[in-house]
Amino acid sequence: MSIPQWTLLGFTAWTLGLLMATVGVYRWGNILFAKAAIASFRHDAPEGAGWYQRGTRAHANCIENLPVFAVLVYALRACGVEHPAVGPLCVAILAARITQSLVHVSVVQTDRVVSVRFTLYFVQFLCFSALIALIVWRA
Repeated sequence: MSIPQWTLLGFTAWTLGLLMATVGVYRWGNILFAKAAIASFRHDAPEGAGWYQRGTRAHANCIENLPVFAVLVYALRACGVEHPAVGPLCVAILAARITQSLVHVSVVQTDRVVSVRFTLYFVQFLCFSALIALIVWRA
C-alpha cells in the first residue's frame, strides 16, 4: 500500500477509535451500569460531561473530513499522481487530525485552545488544497 492509502486507513482507524474512546465509553458505561436506557441519548440536545460533548463533536469533525481525504486518496491513485510531496502531505493531514481531536477532547475549550484547534484544521485544509493542486496539475 502507498503512504496515502496507509494514512487514509489511519484516519479511518482514528475516527473509529475516537468514537469508541469517547462516545462509546460514555454511552455503554451508562447503559451497562443502568444509569441510562439505551434509547435515552439524544442527538439534538447537548448532554453529558464536557469531555463527552467534545468527544462527540471531535468524532463528527472526523466524519466530516474523512470523505474529503478518501476522495483525494482515490484521485491520487486514479490519476497516477506520484510526487515527492504527496506522502508528507498525507502524513501531515493525519498528524494534524489526531492532534486536533486530542486537543478537542482533552482540554477545556478556551480562546487559545480553539485557536490551536483551528490552526491544526487549517494545516489539514492547506494539505487538502495542495493535494488537489497536484491532482489537477497531473490530470
